[in-house]
Amino acid sequence: MASAPVGDDVYGDDPTVKELEREVAEMLGKEDAVYMVTGTMTNQVAIRAHTEPGDAVLFDQNAHVYILEGGAPAAFSGVLPRLLPGVRGVFSPKDLSDALGVPHKFFPATIPAPVKLLCLENTHNIGGGKVWPIEQLVGVCDAARSKGLALHLDGARLWHATAATGISERDYAKHFDTVSVCFSKALGAPVGSALAGPRDFIARARRFKQQIGGGFRQAGIIAAGALYALRNHRARLVEDHEHAQMLARGIASLPGITLDVASVETNIVRFGVTSLPAGEFVEKLHAKGLYFLPSGADAVRAIPYLNISRQQIQQAIEVIASVLEPHSAAAGTLGSQAGRGASAGY
Repeated sequence: MASAPVGDDVYGDDPTVKELEREVAEMLGKEDAVYMVTGTMTNQVAIRAHTEPGDAVLFDQNAHVYILEGGAPAAFSGVLPRLLPGVRGVFSPKDLSDALGVPHKFFPATIPAPVKLLCLENTHNIGGGKVWPIEQLVGVCDAARSKGLALHLDGARLWHATAATGISERDYAKHFDTVSVCFSKALGAPVGSALAGPRDFIARARRFKQQIGGGFRQAGIIAAGALYALRNHRARLVEDHEHAQMLARGIASLPGITLDVASVETNIVRFGVTSLPAGEFVEKLHAKGLYFLPSGADAVRAIPYLNISRQQIQQAIEVIASVLEPHSAAAGTLGSQAGRGASAGY
């Protein structure tokens, strides 16, 4: 990064950024790509470039682009979210068809907001790193195409889908008009995501990138980190999956934890905590040097990543057990007292 050739990305002459964009476009089988600061920016620029204010966009009910991006579809693009009843982020062609309905002359398609775009997320964050089955993904994309919809893939964790299935990023991406990928999550780069798609579309996207303050100057410094990650860190992602499985197996049987180990397909471990509030639980972990995130009142998210070793996973299991132990003992005492009360006829 320190020795990266740089220019001015606003004027399109940063050589390292241009190299990164070419490699991403080629990898995903698209004509062009544009480098941006975050995956939220690439997703939201894609939505803006695909739509006009007043259009409707179909999202899974727990999509990152809908739940976790600050209300940007409404604030930035002025679009109406239409939600699909996905299960761990995965929905069916019938769900899509039901959401679109059948227009009639007494209720023409112009009355509701016209649906222009379908957004799909693979792997799915809130779904616990769920990988879309390829047959279902193709079926949904074909159904959307038949209805005249554009398709955008939030592929922030697409690298993990490829690592888990062996299906290339290009083979996933070919079913979509545009694809967003992230370098700063699985691949470990400090900054950045890219949006890939047709050349004319990416030219339009560059306008919106600039409009929302995404113009870089000497961005080659950070693009070099993204390039290194892209070239060197994809093959090792299976280690993260193995570590997630190890963590899940290690804590699934602990008292106070609810976790289906079979649901852990990639690098995300989502589980429930029943013996104390999730916020309090993660604060106790944090005090011991273990950093998890609360995800609601009784749910937690953990992600093994690039710098985590198997030894540290084992240490994490031990820390979790130590935090849960006093609460489990207290619950056992209360249960014992309740049992004595019941035998006394109270």
